[in-house]
Amino acid sequence: MAFAGVLNDAEVKAALDGCSAADSFNYKTFFKACGLSSKSSDEVKKAFAIIDQDNSGFIEEDELKLFLQNFVASARALTDKETKAFLAAGDSDGDGKIGVDEFAALVKA
Repeated sequence: MAFAGVLNDAEVKAALDGCSAADSFNYKTFFKACGLSSKSSDEVKKAFAIIDQDNSGFIEEDELKLFLQNFVASARALTDKETKAFLAAGDSDGDGKIGVDEFAALVKA
């Protein structure tokens, strides 16, 4: 698991189980359930680096769509509706992607 040493496996499983149905993903609920919202800013930055698959310094829409698969490879992809809502919530400067500071604000929201 990519988040080994940062997140608890049981909490991650519970968080994923909580959004297994299409259109049931809520980032606030997910970040709280998996324990990420209570982590230090350094740990949140590590999580960002894992999710930023292409190491561009941003999480783009295609990376958001596969967000849950960063936690467990067999997890579902987010629906287009979930992906766009997640992006809109995190993209505070309107550039169409989520930077590390925007991600940190989203996790702590």
